[in-house]
Amino acid sequence: MDTRGDGEVNGEVPRRNQRVALQDRTNVEAAQLLANAQKNNVNPVLVPSLQDKVAVNRKCAPANKGTKKKPIDEDVVVISSDEEEEKPVLLPCLQDKVALNRKYAPEKKGTKKKPIDEDVVGVSSDEEEEKPVSNRSKPSQGSRKEVKTLTSILTARSEAMAGGATNKPKEQVVDFDSADFNDELAVVEYVDDMYKFYKLEEDGNRVGDYLDSQPEVNSKMRSILIDWIIEVHRKFELMPETFYLTVNIIDRYLSVRIVPRRELQLLGISSMVIASKYEEVWAPQVNDFVCISDDAYMEDEIRKMEKEILGKLEWYLTVPTPYVFLARYIKASVSPDDEMKNMVFFLAELGVMHYQTIISYSPSMIAAAAVYAARCTLNKTPFWTATLKHHTGYLEEQLRECAKVLVGFHSNAAESNLKAVYRKYSKPEFGAVAHLNPAKSF
Repeated sequence: MDTRGDGEVNGEVPRRNQRVALQDRTNVEAAQLLANAQKNNVNPVLVPSLQDKVAVNRKCAPANKGTKKKPIDEDVVVISSDEEEEKPVLLPCLQDKVALNRKYAPEKKGTKKKPIDEDVVGVSSDEEEEKPVSNRSKPSQGSRKEVKTLTSILTARSEAMAGGATNKPKEQVVDFDSADFNDELAVVEYVDDMYKFYKLEEDGNRVGDYLDSQPEVNSKMRSILIDWIIEVHRKFELMPETFYLTVNIIDRYLSVRIVPRRELQLLGISSMVIASKYEEVWAPQVNDFVCISDDAYMEDEIRKMEKEILGKLEWYLTVPTPYVFLARYIKASVSPDDEMKNMVFFLAELGVMHYQTIISYSPSMIAAAAVYAARCTLNKTPFWTATLKHHTGYLEEQLRECAKVLVGFHSNAAESNLKAVYRKYSKPEFGAVAHLNPAKSF
């Protein structure tokens, strides 16, 4: 039989519940303080905020009327008065351990002040807030400073730098469509979605470098054909949409079928017949095109080529040409005058007449660059606005290369052998913009 004691089992002493141990120690210390105070005729000051009313009792806390009674934790010490029943005061606890503060107990002369236990909670007076006391992290009173996080410091510094860098207000995007809200033809509700669709579709309808597959056609011959198309277009007084669709049909057909040199003009005439039927209210007759071509081709030949073109293109004519974007981007310039409009169309027609421009840049890029180059030529400041950036989707840096190409065509237009565009925009009805000096800088 093991006789090592009642509490020992197999040589080990079971640990007592730490909370019970803390409770016992708290009760004993409170009783000792009370006895010492009565012996010396001194009122104990354990908790100044309760004005010398001390009692350790966990079971005498009455519930407040009208409130739900909460169970009292075993480790919570309730302070009440001996003379009368008061509302229980629950001391704040640290890590679920509660003990009476010995810090405020009066010291006897000649006695050594006991250090404050690490887990003891200090209770301040009525005028002060309750603060937990810890030997490890308690800062000195009066020297505590607000700690700023790295994020707040960097944010404040960025705001200061941004505010000091420039005081220029941010340019606003102008809602120029609001003026056409009641115009059903302007389709204000759908116009933005339409142009998003055009931007997605334009790459699928662009032509690649097809002249390598054309043994009898080169870029110069193409430019001569487009120059003649511009003369015919002006002679018939057709819409701008008709010209750009004609050029698109020519390039798309040349990219899918080999055309002999003798049929190149026939391709141009038949393409304009198709574009006129698609865009014009009163399209010229086939016989009119026979006459203007000086009877180079018969009506049957034109109709046969027309059928051949539509078959190869699968009757797909609703394509985003440069004109589709020109109409929108000129409007995005906000109240453009006639000089501005004529200069944009002058530069754009110079661009589409050259083969290298067509295969190098998308229709929307050519249109946006024409607007940008025109603003630079006419010294419209700023050259590129937030409204144009928003509606075109291009930055000023992205347009400079294409704009320089268009301005180069403008510089050489007077000396070029192909003068159809130059003569057209030298007329007073087009503001004679071809005679203006080209842009010097961007």
